[in-house]
Amino acid sequence: MKRLLILTTALSGLAIPAAAQQVTVMGWGGAYTASQVEAYHKPFTAKTGISVVSVDADNPATPIKAQVEAKNVTIDVASVEIADAVRLCDEGLVEMIDVADLPAAPDGTPAADDFIAGTLSDCMIPTDVFSTVIAYDASKFPDGGPKTIADFFDTTKFPGKRGMKKGAKVSLEMALMADGVPAGAVYAMLETPEGVDRAFAKLSTIKADAVWWEAGAQPPQLLADGEVVMTMAWNGRIFNAAMENNKPFEIMWDGQVFEWEGWVIPKGAPNLEAAMEFVKFSTSTEPLAAAANFISYGPPRQSSGPLVGTFKNEGKVPMGPHLPTTAANLTNALASSLDFWADRDIELSERFNAWLASN
Repeated sequence: MKRLLILTTALSGLAIPAAAQQVTVMGWGGAYTASQVEAYHKPFTAKTGISVVSVDADNPATPIKAQVEAKNVTIDVASVEIADAVRLCDEGLVEMIDVADLPAAPDGTPAADDFIAGTLSDCMIPTDVFSTVIAYDASKFPDGGPKTIADFFDTTKFPGKRGMKKGAKVSLEMALMADGVPAGAVYAMLETPEGVDRAFAKLSTIKADAVWWEAGAQPPQLLADGEVVMTMAWNGRIFNAAMENNKPFEIMWDGQVFEWEGWVIPKGAPNLEAAMEFVKFSTSTEPLAAAANFISYGPPRQSSGPLVGTFKNEGKVPMGPHLPTTAANLTNALASSLDFWADRDIELSERFNAWLASN
């Protein structure tokens, strides 16, 4: 009762501007947006009377940048990956957000101490820790599916097409881990020309068997349609496809690359005050825990973890074992390097695109 009272008191302090009747939130679509609608949008509207209009993009950072530069902003809040958030912030395209304005944890712990260390930044408040994993159709492997990231690249032992994210990020890291580079040495290796060459050489070994995807909804569909037998994928999309559509999909956690994403507020947002209140509400302890009940992404607040329950609150499937942040799933995991990709994304993406276009 004390915990609930503290939380209620904290949230009751939200200063909602009376003039704002609507806030427009851009997400990634699919099961991810669905989780946010249930955990954030609906409760926020119920509490404030402000409606939330939900729109989607394959990568919200792209339209946000375009809108702000064109001075024609229609989005109030957007979900972006941390590397994109840092770039948008450095370019002055999104608002600074003061962590001191965020609600404390139910026990009074300040938000700055409650969020997982390293996840907070000047312009983005994290909503979840997600992972790119290898997922496979178990029905295609009656003798057992892949066990290591190296198996994804072994088309002799595990024949069939591979779904691959159409981009340098994650692809290069997984390629090096599959080639025997320890997770802790991946970025030091990618800092060298030899390391980059090694990663592309490994990617070339399965290039002929690759089916490229760009949107998060594509990997589970590729598996369901039988176009691939295994694929790189965001873990939450695979979990939801397995649960909701009764698909024989499994996740192999070895070699997972995890990172975090969260809310930014574009410069020129038409409903700035309401946008800030939405960010504060949705990144408080209980909404973050609620979101993890709808999709298997880990909440970034430490106080949220113990409150995570079962899938869709139906009491059947505990969500803890399916989160990227669960200890058993981190035995051979790589934390995506924000600094590396902020510095090298353009260069390596250009090389990736050239490699993709080559024979």
